[in-house]
Formats: sequence, structure tokens, C-alpha cells
Amino acid sequence: MGASLSTLTERTPNGPGLGDIPGSCVANVFLHLTPPEICNLARLNRAFREAASSDAVWESKLPRNYQDLLELLPPERYRNLCKKDVFALLSTPLPFDDGNKEVWLDKVTGRVCLSISTKAMSITGIEDRRYWNWVHTEESR
Repeated sequence: MGASLSTLTERTPNGPGLGDIPGSCVANVFLHLTPPEICNLARLNRAFREAASSDAVWESKLPRNYQDLLELLPPERYRNLCKKDVFALLSTPLPFDDGNKEVWLDKVTGRVCLSISTKAMSITGIEDRRYWNWVHTEESR
């Protein structure tokens, strides 16, 4: 029916394959893809894998304030990481404020997500302490 994927990604006697596309061109295409799409394409061939490891590609997926998020971690956890690994690190929940809050990057959009525990919240306008009882349930952390 059609050519197999391996014949598309490798040089054939009939001409060049996808692996012959310059890495800079592949990286420019990757700038417009989501992180999961980049990771899937990186498995095709060496040229795609090298382009998917480019700091320029992953820096474009990180939010502008990603350095502020890294400050929540000890420096030795991120000091020598490439941008791809920084993205992976920030894609896991990072607790802060005594564990009452968590921040992470969405793996598809790269947007910052924030989870705030009810213990970290305060309700203004109600001074009656009868409404301030903490009830533990099996579902709570």
C-alpha cells in the first residue's frame, strides 16, 4: 500500500529521507508543536532526536517566569540540566509554602498550574469561629 516508516526516515537508493532534513529546519518545526508531539517525533530518527534535544526548542515551551519556579527547588536539582530536563522537572508538582501549595507545568501547553490546599486559604468576613472547624475525611491528604 505505501512505504514503511523506516524507508521514510532513512536514506534510500531513490533519494533522501526524513533523516536528511537539516536539524535547524526540524527544530523550527518543533517550535510549533506540543511537548508530547515533540517527544513522539524524536523517536523517528537521529535527526529528529537531536532537534528535540535543542535548548531553543524547549526554552520556547517554558513559561517566561520558569526561573522563579526553579527558585522553589534547591539549586543542585536544576543547576546543570538542559532545558528539556528543566521542562520535565517542572512538569511534576513542586510543593512549597510548607506543602500547602503546589505548582507545575502542564505537559501539553506548558502553562503554569497551581494547587492551593484549603489549609492555605482564609475566608474573610466571617469572624465567628464556629465556621472554622477542620473536618478530616478519608479523601483528604
